[in-house]
Amino acid sequence: MTQEPYDLRKVLTELKDLPGQYHETNLEIDPEAELSGVYRYIGAGGTVKRPTQEGPTMMFNTIKGFPDKRVLIGIMASRKRVGQMFHHDYQTLGRLLKDSVENPVKPIKVTKTEAPVQEVIHLASDSDFDIRKIIPAPTNTEYDAGPYITMGVVFGSDPEKTMSDVTIHRMVLEDKDTIGMYIMPGGRHIGHFQEQFERLNKPMPITINIGLDPAITIGATFEPPTTPLGYNELWVAGALRNEPVQLVDGVAVDEVGIARAEFVIEAEIMPNQRMQEDINTHTGKAMPEFPGYNGDANPAVNVVKVKAVTHRKDNPIMQTTIGPSEEHVSMAGIPTEASILELVDKAIPGKVVNVYNPPAGGGKLMSILQIHKDNPADEGIQRQAAILALSAFKELKTVILVDEDVDIFDMNDVVWTLNTRFQGDQDILVLPGMRNHPLDPSELPEYDPKSIRVRGMSSKTILDGTVPFDMKDHFIRAQFKEIADWKKYIE
Repeated sequence: MTQEPYDLRKVLTELKDLPGQYHETNLEIDPEAELSGVYRYIGAGGTVKRPTQEGPTMMFNTIKGFPDKRVLIGIMASRKRVGQMFHHDYQTLGRLLKDSVENPVKPIKVTKTEAPVQEVIHLASDSDFDIRKIIPAPTNTEYDAGPYITMGVVFGSDPEKTMSDVTIHRMVLEDKDTIGMYIMPGGRHIGHFQEQFERLNKPMPITINIGLDPAITIGATFEPPTTPLGYNELWVAGALRNEPVQLVDGVAVDEVGIARAEFVIEAEIMPNQRMQEDINTHTGKAMPEFPGYNGDANPAVNVVKVKAVTHRKDNPIMQTTIGPSEEHVSMAGIPTEASILELVDKAIPGKVVNVYNPPAGGGKLMSILQIHKDNPADEGIQRQAAILALSAFKELKTVILVDEDVDIFDMNDVVWTLNTRFQGDQDILVLPGMRNHPLDPSELPEYDPKSIRVRGMSSKTILDGTVPFDMKDHFIRAQFKEIADWKKYIE
């Protein structure tokens, strides 16, 4: 029997067999604010305004205004669920991704008849074409600038087609054939390619791929220096899945799409054109972003002109996420953990046991490093590890250092460290005036005029909760008796 090709539907079939990990409803839901509003209570987690919780991924089968289409949310909104989907211990996912980067599996090209995403084709030249009626893109809140594609993987290449890349951007549906795309300045490779097209004054062909398995969406969030210019993160997905990603030529643009996606938008980023992100709503807001605040609408996002939308025939799945949810933590945090591990393993091998980017930092702003010290000469190595992490990843703001006996996945244990193995006057290191993520709302010159000259700068903080090696005997935790068969008392 031939094995089913790897895609989102295959993963969902497996998830349905895991207790408490998948739920679907046939009750009608409005994609405008209601869908995200419901999932906020059921499973969003992360830095979403309380009350929220960790819960199952949800499939909404009946979407108001979009018959025969479904919306999936929260598939990665649980680190343990991500581990189950990758058949791997959730605590060492960072090392799994690090190994995948180092052992890439490149995509393969398939024919159009082998690409389920091209079963239905809508061309922008059709008289009734309107992307807002084809794609059930939700709004996260009532103040959003419009319906957003929050989990669309953008595939693009440089003008000579020598390099290609995938990245995730926030994209708002502005008109029947127009998308506003926010490309962060100085950011990802797609932005580098787009700048090349802009200098040539040529539109850049892209595909926006929606409804993808977690290997693709998590792999797509790697950044330099771990995946340098010329490294396409779909190679990571191939390694994670043990099966290459399938690509197919577009029907309307000179670019490839992901053949087993649910939807593909074929489009062009227009050169030297910008538009107001909230041109239709004038709310001043974009959408909720990973730090937990509604992002400000950008006055000049890139203009993307849609040429075609293709999708599966059988109830195609629109995949979406809530900006500050645990799902963002999985997508952004686990690759960052992998990247930090790759760096410190080379520079100071054996000294960083594990890394965790917790929900408190949205997966980007905070890392917890678990440190191993062998002897007195290792004292200070922990701070070198923190500086390595901060220097390589400009979006990292806070690093907490802990010893091996601390559970980095338990924030109570981490904060316990800062209360019992930490003195503020000697264990806090502050590095002022560095670059950071522009979505942090505290990064304003008026907040800290001495260190922040322009928005997007920040002071970085290292909290060293490791015990001085020569004082280890003073900090031994209470030793409880090890009981091998303790579980029998609750059975």
